[in-house]
Amino acid sequence: MMKPPGLAHPPAGASVHPSGTALRVCRSCRAPLHETFMDLGMSPLCESFLDENALNQMEPFYPLHAFVCHQCFLVQLQEYVSPEEIFREYAYYSSYSETWLEHARRYADHIIDHLGLTAASSVVEVASNDGYLLHDFRERDIPVLGIEPARNVARVAVQKGIPTVMEFFGAELASSLTADGQAADLLIGNNVLAQVPDLNDFVAGMKILLKPGGVITLEFPHLMRLVEGNQFDTIYHEHFSYFSALSAQAVLAAHGLTLYDVEELPTHGGSLRVYVRHEEDATKPVTTRITTLLATERHAGLETLEYYAAFGAQVREAKRALLSFLITATRAGETVVGYGAPGKGNTLLTYCGIGTDFLHYTVDRNPYKQGKYLPGSHIPIHAPEKITATRPDYVLILPWNLQDEIMSQMAHILDWGGKFIVPIPTTRVYP
Repeated sequence: MMKPPGLAHPPAGASVHPSGTALRVCRSCRAPLHETFMDLGMSPLCESFLDENALNQMEPFYPLHAFVCHQCFLVQLQEYVSPEEIFREYAYYSSYSETWLEHARRYADHIIDHLGLTAASSVVEVASNDGYLLHDFRERDIPVLGIEPARNVARVAVQKGIPTVMEFFGAELASSLTADGQAADLLIGNNVLAQVPDLNDFVAGMKILLKPGGVITLEFPHLMRLVEGNQFDTIYHEHFSYFSALSAQAVLAAHGLTLYDVEELPTHGGSLRVYVRHEEDATKPVTTRITTLLATERHAGLETLEYYAAFGAQVREAKRALLSFLITATRAGETVVGYGAPGKGNTLLTYCGIGTDFLHYTVDRNPYKQGKYLPGSHIPIHAPEKITATRPDYVLILPWNLQDEIMSQMAHILDWGGKFIVPIPTTRVYP
């Protein structure tokens, strides 16, 4: 394991003390960061899949230590690696999940009707991936533009006919687009806000690009559900921030944007879809749904440090439960393999110290990952057909948020007595 090299400059989220020591500061409100939310030790970048010829080479590991701001209560990681290194070549393609594609179709149908979008409207999506969502708008003859920095993924969108800007989004790009006459009636950011190290620059860009009467919708995993569901594996380096409605409201308000409505979604173990407008737009009143959710978070204690301090104990117990099960199964001569190679899976396996001694291999539908190895654990990734060929006793579902879809796809393992393991919030076996 190679620890990160010394940094010539402090990472994002840090400032320099007069002594020359880097200080952690909140990426939202710039307050000093002292309070630990969860320390998951050292971990490789979760999407840095390895080729076989790289298995004997040095592999960088970085601290996976989440802090909580005592002022705005944003949970966050420091930036140890630049977004260019993480996102320019990216292994995640949204189109490989049928559950996610259906979620996107429902959203498009809803928001088109809700906002009355037409061929005269403009829809812009930040972090548009392979164009899976904008495709649904284009099918309704609504002009679209994608913004996606991962060139390998963006090229797939372009091949589908989705115009895509292959750049990172922020105030500079937003200003350039508006200078060229581009502005958004609907600005979409699905599961991107958490992946932005320079949070204030990103939100400032949204403010610039949004038309005066336009709407921003943002989806992100809900911190309160992360805590309730013990979803510690959703903490990894490409997720720089973890939002409650309260912390999201704070950073949006700092840039003249108002969070005026919200939907609670089942995706990713429990997410929020927030609706945002310019603060001066009086045509969209703040709903009781958002005021109720903010009150619920306050009542649950999300504006107290005690709420965050209790998380570590339940995470450690989940680790013990999974390892206990795997040790017992292995001693009994039973075989366990994985399904999926998501970022959350790498956090789980690395934190728990699970390698090929417990998990012989994993499978994934994404051809980009097949034939490669998971970072850190070096578990090989195969096509899903490998499971049928080897008939394991257990299949550990790493993308547990898709467990219903995966259990349906892989129901044939029941024919030889195979069972599924879901590790979050604690280890459970089905059927």
